[in-house]
Amino acid sequence: MYKVMIIDDEPIIVEGLSKSIDWEKYNCEVVATAHNGREGKKLIEEKRPDMVFLDICMPEMDGLTMVAALQSEYKDMLVTVLTGFRDFEYAQRALHLGVCRFLLKPSNMTELEEAISYMVSRLDEQGGLAATEKAAEGEPKKAGEIVENAQEVAGNFIVRNAIAYMEAHYAEKIYLNDVAEQIYVSQWHLSKLLNKELGQNFSEVLNGIRIKKAEELLKDPSLRIGDIAEEVGFLDVAHFSRIFKKITGVSANEYRNRAN
Repeated sequence: MYKVMIIDDEPIIVEGLSKSIDWEKYNCEVVATAHNGREGKKLIEEKRPDMVFLDICMPEMDGLTMVAALQSEYKDMLVTVLTGFRDFEYAQRALHLGVCRFLLKPSNMTELEEAISYMVSRLDEQGGLAATEKAAEGEPKKAGEIVENAQEVAGNFIVRNAIAYMEAHYAEKIYLNDVAEQIYVSQWHLSKLLNKELGQNFSEVLNGIRIKKAEELLKDPSLRIGDIAEEVGFLDVAHFSRIFKKITGVSANEYRNRAN
C-alpha cells in the first residue's frame, strides 16, 4: 500500500480528504495528517509517505519553500498542492519545483481522483515493472528525468532561501540547524546542498556574508573594528581578524586604509 499524508490547516479539508476518498481502491492508505507545515515536516520524517497533499497557504508558512524542501530531500515522494491562492505565476513556480498537480480549492472529486490516479501511476512506474521494461527497451525514462530536473530546481531554491535567511540574521548567533528549520529540511540535507551548489560548508557561507558586511562598515572611519566585529556576528575581535584575513587576504586595518 502506498502511504498518503495530508497537510492542511482546515480540519474540514483534512477530514474530507481522509474519509470521502476510497483510498483502498488506489492501493493507498492515509498514514498521517497535520495542520501546519512544521508538524507536517516532523511527521513526514517519521512516516516517510509516498505521496503528500499539501496546502501551501497556511499561516506562518512559506508554501513554495515547503514544496522545495520535500522535492529536494525526498526524491521519490510525490506532492499535490491544494490551495485557494489563485495566482498563475505562483502555480507555475510550484509546478517548476516538481509538484504533480496544482489544485485550487474547492477541488471536485474528479480532480482529486485524477491527481491520485496520476500519482499512483508515477509510483508504480518508479518502483515497478514499467520502469524496468522501459530501461530494457532503451526508451528514455521521461518521468525520471522530470524528477531529476525538479530536484535540481528545488535544491537551488532551498540554497537561495538559506542564503536569504543568513543575510537577514548574520548578526545573530545562528547555527546550521536554525537555518534548516526555517526552510523545512534536515541540517544534513542543507549541508549537502550548500556543498553541492556553493562548494562551501555552512560556516564558510555564513562567514562570507559577515565579512562582506564588515567590508562595507570598514569604509566608515568612525567605527571601531571591535564594534564592527560584534555588529556582524563575531563574539571576539581576534576570531573576526583571522576570518577577515583568510577571506580577503588582508587585515581589517589594511582593508580600511585602502578603502579610505
